[in-house]
Amino acid sequence: MKIDRYVPAMAGLILTLSGRAVSAQTVPADGGVAPPDAAPPPAPAAIASASEGTSRTGTRATVTLAGYVEALYQWNFNNPSNGITNFRGFDTRHNTFTLSNVVLDATGVLGPVSVRLALQVGATPETYYLAEPDRSSAGGAGASNLDVWKFIQQAVVAWRAPLGRGLLLEAGVFLSPIGPEGMAVKDQWNWSRSNLFFGLPFYHTGMRASYGLTDTLTLSVAGYNGWNSVVDNNDEKSVSAALDYVVTDRVTFHALYFGGVERSPGSAERQGSTPWRHVMDSYLAVYPRPWLSLMVHGNVGVEPNAFGTSWWAAGALYARVRLRPWLYLAARGDFFHETAASNASGTASSISWPGRWVSSGTATLDARPHDNVSIRLEYRHDAAEGTMYFRGAVASDAMTSAFVPNARSQDTLTLGVTTWF
Repeated sequence: MKIDRYVPAMAGLILTLSGRAVSAQTVPADGGVAPPDAAPPPAPAAIASASEGTSRTGTRATVTLAGYVEALYQWNFNNPSNGITNFRGFDTRHNTFTLSNVVLDATGVLGPVSVRLALQVGATPETYYLAEPDRSSAGGAGASNLDVWKFIQQAVVAWRAPLGRGLLLEAGVFLSPIGPEGMAVKDQWNWSRSNLFFGLPFYHTGMRASYGLTDTLTLSVAGYNGWNSVVDNNDEKSVSAALDYVVTDRVTFHALYFGGVERSPGSAERQGSTPWRHVMDSYLAVYPRPWLSLMVHGNVGVEPNAFGTSWWAAGALYARVRLRPWLYLAARGDFFHETAASNASGTASSISWPGRWVSSGTATLDARPHDNVSIRLEYRHDAAEGTMYFRGAVASDAMTSAFVPNARSQDTLTLGVTTWF
């Protein structure tokens, strides 16, 4: 549901490094949907590389720089003593000014070859890589964990092979192709992300191939280490296949299958079974009027494991209205239900949430005083089946020192500012 049609110049390559390989003129840099009601900011300048900007074959090399800054202040009406707005991903601190994320994004292109590196620093990367496997070091190998990788948002090398319409081959760390939401607030309709975004993977490491079957239809297939893992947590790999149908300024349809074994070796869910997790994801965005954008997103997953079959079903509805050329109003509602498998041997650990369901309702006012500035005021209500949030005086577990959730709902008001180039 990304709304700015800004894409770094990619020398005609069909690139979207969030997992959706469609025409670069159709989607923004992080992938997603580009409605027609937001004018793109000025394109970044292309800077000639070394060696006078040319290769031995005479092909001109370019480097495109882009970036953004996100900062916010949030008030949680539960007034939790630990200052945490729980299970929200990237806007998690109550009653404080937060530098959420600072990103510098560089793309280099030389003929059919390109390299992209997006570096990030701030509060967001701490959550972004929170599920990264912790692999210990040895005498001849260093450790791998959140602290090693958290400053890298994307790192991708790509080659467009001269086959038919052009076969795009990519390898590296990708934003997840699951769902329409992405990392940059500037490319979203709301400030906060939905429960679907937070409950599903943020990133993958692996290889991907994309091919434009027609001018409007693109097929992508990929192999990854797994779900939120630069370094794999097991010996099995994950796969995905996606179809994207895009008619610019009219409709975007995305359908994806993602599958793989995500449980760690030795986990109870793997005893006597191989818990292959299947995920089906789809969204449809339509733009019936120049001032109106609508989207629906659905996701289902199943995982047969040692305790039976764990499963979930989730959905979200989005709407965005342009009130003035510089002012937008967006609304979103989502619901995520998860059932953990259970039998006489016990119950499987949850995949996304500690309770059976979570939901939220969000309204966002977005003012654009400049093409490259967005000021947003957002109200959001979160609710859950169990105690997942914090309210008032928050206690800590005597054994683990972890905070103990004591509320089933939370309401927040967030004022956020983002600017980009």
